[in-house]
Amino acid sequence: MIRWLIVVLITLVVFNSLLPWLRKLGLGRLPGDLHFKLRGREFELPIATTVLLSFIAMLIAKLL
Repeated sequence: MIRWLIVVLITLVVFNSLLPWLRKLGLGRLPGDLHFKLRGREFELPIATTVLLSFIAMLIAKLL
């Protein structure tokens, strides 16, 4: 169980670091992606982008 938590945490960190590059491709601005400011900080919850990337990863895994 702890391994999956670590994998999810690492995936979120990698995705967050790639977010500026992915925005140039249009990801991170899909309907369903939440972006809000709270007390001077910006928070992003890319729900739709995560679902899309998970679907693409699943298709690639099935093809391999």
